[in-house]
Amino acid sequence: MDDLATLPRRQVRARDRDGTEATFTGVALVDLLRLAGVPLGAELRGSNMTLYLLVEAADGYRVVFALPELDPAFTERVVLLADHRDGQPLAAAEGPLRLVVPDEKRHARWIRQVLSGTIRRAP
Repeated sequence: MDDLATLPRRQVRARDRDGTEATFTGVALVDLLRLAGVPLGAELRGSNMTLYLLVEAADGYRVVFALPELDPAFTERVVLLADHRDGQPLAAAEGPLRLVVPDEKRHARWIRQVLSGTIRRAP
């Protein structure tokens, strides 16, 4: 959480699974990846194109993002690691951290209670 506090804050307005529109605040997932030294931008080529991010929630639910899905050199998409909803800290059932993927039609990767993210390489 201390590392998150050092990153630029962003907001996205999006509809949650139940159709409720909300403003989510947090950090862009790509900024956290940069802080961790994950290859992005010009470094994301060749064998690095087989890297992916596996995100896991407290209940064991897991989702995957290919790094180009998160890298501004490849996409305009902003995946947010949110800690606030409509100006308030996320409720315990959602947080303390949750992924918000505003441009996806289905909310299958909007993970609540994010515990970890691991960079792996596809075989």
